[in-house]
Amino acid sequence: MTVAIALLTQDLRLHDNPVLRAATDAADQVVPLFVLDPDLAATGFAPPNRAAFLADCLTDLDTALRALGGRLILRAGPAAATTARLAAEVDAVSVHVAAGVSAFAHRREQALRELLGARLHVHDGSLTVAVPGAVTPAGKDHYAVFTPYFRAWQQAPRRTVQRAPRALRTPEGIAGEPVPTAVPDSPALPRGGERIGRRLWKGYALDQYDELHDDLAADGTSRLSPYLHFGCLSAAELVASAERHGGSGAEAFVRQLAWRDFHHQVLAARPEAAHHDYRPRGDHWSPAAAPTPPLPPRSAADEGEPPAGPADDEECEAWRQGRTGFPLVDAGMRQLAHEGWMHNRARLVTASFLAKSLYKDWRIGARHFLHLLVDGDLANNQLNWQWVAGTGTDTRPNRVLNPLTQADRLDPDGAYVRRWVPEVADLPGRTVHRPWRLDRTPPDYPAPIIDPDTISTRLRRGRGLD
Repeated sequence: MTVAIALLTQDLRLHDNPVLRAATDAADQVVPLFVLDPDLAATGFAPPNRAAFLADCLTDLDTALRALGGRLILRAGPAAATTARLAAEVDAVSVHVAAGVSAFAHRREQALRELLGARLHVHDGSLTVAVPGAVTPAGKDHYAVFTPYFRAWQQAPRRTVQRAPRALRTPEGIAGEPVPTAVPDSPALPRGGERIGRRLWKGYALDQYDELHDDLAADGTSRLSPYLHFGCLSAAELVASAERHGGSGAEAFVRQLAWRDFHHQVLAARPEAAHHDYRPRGDHWSPAAAPTPPLPPRSAADEGEPPAGPADDEECEAWRQGRTGFPLVDAGMRQLAHEGWMHNRARLVTASFLAKSLYKDWRIGARHFLHLLVDGDLANNQLNWQWVAGTGTDTRPNRVLNPLTQADRLDPDGAYVRRWVPEVADLPGRTVHRPWRLDRTPPDYPAPIIDPDTISTRLRRGRGLD
């Protein structure tokens, strides 16, 4: 009996899983393996919220594999060495893994190749729709602007979506670790796993996406991002399904998945953008309580939270706690703390407030988001923060999302703010967004930490207000 290993990373699913499919085609028996790598944990990329969601994903996947006749094997240790030891233990004819875009994933792949040689098979197109680096402009290694990338992305060939295996046999007698437990920081964290992710997708009203995905109060987004991040759902399968569905809602949804691919191809080409300005513009962030020390040399930390560096202060802490005195900003930050997730438009508004209105180093905000977001993806998080800060791929680097203008547009009745900021919930109409204008302000709610009328003047740029 021949044995192949499917080393699972961010592809914790049965449906449309090229790694699992290749392993089942290569041998009579398959060892689905997930490695609890202490090197990854040391980067800070396994905070409580994502650790708890991951535990759900692993439990769900093991249950699904057992229904097919197999089981998930968990081992602890450095990924490459642990996989190689198991390959020797079961005399594996091949080891299969999905290609990643981060520096950590590249180092892991290199270490696997050194230990396994020709037995290692790296599969593209498992984590994204388009393979990073496959869609490029003439003479360049990646697209730096989304719109031309999207046009090329739409025309690029795609792999065939694969069915889940009908049966899978795992050799008996292989020892493994139990699924680790974790207590999340956020009390309303969603549950993880392919089964829940597929149920959410099946029940999602895709036709309404174009109309509602920017409406904060309607909560009309799909909430599928955590399931995409952990690979409980296949981005390629979602795009194929949405395109079959058709309509403006499906088109808008597919465009967002193209943005995800766009960020992954940028990071694959410029891994240093995880911690350094993609397009340096000579910014001098507002000084905080202490001078900002230089960033340490790049190391294993480039997979997870940025290394401690940018200085912090009371304004940053007020932002983190949802106590800025700007209700829309505070609502978003409180949703993040409670759910480990935040509405996509609220992410942009809260990020712009920190980076543009307070003029704080974007890495401070990116680190906080990565700590709490259950869908905390290195490419999407860091490059969205840079887009907002004006150091990334935005063609309008001076763009500012005024939290008051955005509140009037995205939460005109104040329902989103009232849901998350109970101190102002009783205020009438749109006064909920500007409580400082009332004769009697809410007693338990802070005054604005900066003058609302001079937001733009603190930017040192003074133009591009939205």
